Amino acid sequence: MIRSATPADIPALAALEADLFGVDAWDEKALAAELTAPGRHFAVDDGLRGYVVTATAGDITDLLRIGVRPDCRRAGLASALLEEALAHTGEADRMLLEVSAGNRGAVAFYLARGFAQVDVRPHYYRDGSDALVLLRDLPQSGASRTGTPSSIRHNGDHD
Repeated sequence: MIRSATPADIPALAALEADLFGVDAWDEKALAAELTAPGRHFAVDDGLRGYVVTATAGDITDLLRIGVRPDCRRAGLASALLEEALAHTGEADRMLLEVSAGNRGAVAFYLARGFAQVDVRPHYYRDGSDALVLLRDLPQSGASRTGTPSSIRHNGDHD
């Protein structure tokens, strides 16, 4: 089951962040700040095997993080977390994210779910790798949506 993250989840999520993102991982303080930052949606699965963080401002939702424990991949958890994020985009009409150009699994994951590449950010990550900027249009239905693509950060590996 997917639920809202709580302060009690932060230590376990910080450990997962470190495993998934290495030097680019958010620490406990950064993760805790995401719980209460304006426009944020921070959700986890009950077993803390994965999480998603978005930021919505106006007509754009940024997918800031989506991460799944390596031994839990390819079981639909990343898809469920993305669906959760897509269901909480407020009045946004599009979702954006950055993903490492070298993370072929994540790129394929997003492309298969209606995202399209719209830009490249050269040398975006600390290791010098480029980030692909991906966009997905969102249905114009208000505060609650389904994850069905209407047409066409990130970071981490997915299902």
